[in-house]
Amino acid sequence: MQEVKHTEQAWDCATGNGQVALELANYFKEVNATDISQAQLDQAETRENIHYSISRAEQTNFPDSTFDLITVAQAIHWFDFGAFYREVRRVSKPGGILAVWGYGVMQFADHQINEQLQHFYCVVTNPYWDPERRYLDEAYQTIPFDLPEINIPETFAIEQSFTLASLQGYLNTWSAVKKMQQKTSPKDPVGEFISGLQEYWPVAAMQPATFPIHLRVGRVE
Repeated sequence: MQEVKHTEQAWDCATGNGQVALELANYFKEVNATDISQAQLDQAETRENIHYSISRAEQTNFPDSTFDLITVAQAIHWFDFGAFYREVRRVSKPGGILAVWGYGVMQFADHQINEQLQHFYCVVTNPYWDPERRYLDEAYQTIPFDLPEINIPETFAIEQSFTLASLQGYLNTWSAVKKMQQKTSPKDPVGEFISGLQEYWPVAAMQPATFPIHLRVGRVE
């Protein structure tokens, strides 16, 4: 937030169920939050200063020179980069900030668990990930970033603890796992993976993990 000059208007692009928009609403007079999925927006919590709407990232109805801050969380790797950056330049105020970020695959503190998870991610499920996933694997350093970049020296991560059951539930949400299950049914690749972890992981135990956050920040000139 220290790079943002004014806090009148923010746009949270590809807001999903509005988690980032809710945070922005604590700092900005008005937040516009857009997504292409009405089902996602239907799950979003409302606030008086948040305005949700259906819109593509690359083409909106916002007036020129509107926003002090534009954010994109876990989504820019799906965009048409050139068209999106043109829209950012159009709707951003001069000197406005674009902040984009995504999170990588979790890393467990226990090295045996982590080795098994990395193998499941990098080898077992690898053929089933969409090609755009590589941008997250490359820490967002290879996404085209068409703005003068602001160096952010801090590193960020999401911390979360899992039981075997909650990890199994989380892995079953992976898009690659869903594709894999369709092709390998009736096999249960996640169930097999979880069974293999029981050698290192007592069933009721909580194991800490971190999701590294990959952040790029630029200023519109």
